[in-house]
Amino acid sequence: MASSNFVDYVKIFCRSGKGGAGSAHLRHEKFVEKGGPDGGDGGRGGNIIVRGNAQYWTLIHLKFARHIFAENGENGGKQRSFGKDGADIYIDVPLGTVVKNADTGEVMFEITDDGEEQILCRGGRGGQGNWHFRNAVNQTPRYAQPGEPAVEVTAIMELKVLADVGLVGFPNAGKSTLLSVVSAAKPEIASYPFTTLVPNLGIVEYRGGRSFCMADIPGIIEGASEGKGLGLRFLRHIERNSILLFLVSAESEDVMAEYRILYNELEQYNPELLDKQRVLAISKADIIDEKRKEGISKQLPTDMPCIIFSSHSGEGLQQLKDILWNTLNDNNL
Repeated sequence: MASSNFVDYVKIFCRSGKGGAGSAHLRHEKFVEKGGPDGGDGGRGGNIIVRGNAQYWTLIHLKFARHIFAENGENGGKQRSFGKDGADIYIDVPLGTVVKNADTGEVMFEITDDGEEQILCRGGRGGQGNWHFRNAVNQTPRYAQPGEPAVEVTAIMELKVLADVGLVGFPNAGKSTLLSVVSAAKPEIASYPFTTLVPNLGIVEYRGGRSFCMADIPGIIEGASEGKGLGLRFLRHIERNSILLFLVSAESEDVMAEYRILYNELEQYNPELLDKQRVLAISKADIIDEKRKEGISKQLPTDMPCIIFSSHSGEGLQQLKDILWNTLNDNNL
């Protein structure tokens, strides 16, 4: 996914269609005395509907579609002719999209399933024609209902990436390299911090033709929960991951200190994130000797799965996939 093509936040103005007015027509035909009312109903205004589409991974298609208007319903006609309903407008969005009211900040709904539909703006109902208002006292009503007005909403759409495994780590921890090795994803990789500026998704192939989805989130730094670095903007993507894979480089002077900083940033941002299953992986095992590996192994916590691996040499990669698959399926490791 090209960096310039990833959009996870858009603000759009939407207006549904207004309902058509009912007709107040009176029947006029030769040789028909006192034909009476025959006005038809107005048509319904078009709805604006948000629909989940598993083929979409970004909101870029809405970046320049800032104003979306649905069609108005047609007015009713004579001979009880009903007005045509306004056409509905469908807005396709990636799974994991949260729709908020821009004025109140209230979450209106979330789209998590392919094909799921939610009405963002409901079209106005059409007015009833005068035919509905005839009675014994007033046999020729000369009035009809107007259609209901359109509904206007300024909506914010935020994408929270849906993935089985979310990579959490400091810049240059090796997250992008790991994703590029275990999947077909081609994230930008370099030796300087913040190479990854947008989330990247990859499908990891597992034994027996099975697979799971992994997301590389831009690197977190200390203070990310307070808005420092890039972390705050993308921390919301972690909320949708089933497993948090903490990645710490073996180059670190204190592996557990780095892990605790990452843990603390997530806790400050949203304590509920820490209810998720966690795995700790120490990357770049190819650049340290066996003595250093033994020293790191003694520091690793015992309350969650841990592994030391290398994306370059392949050491421990299959075991890491086994751990992630088993954790996803709640198996005992």
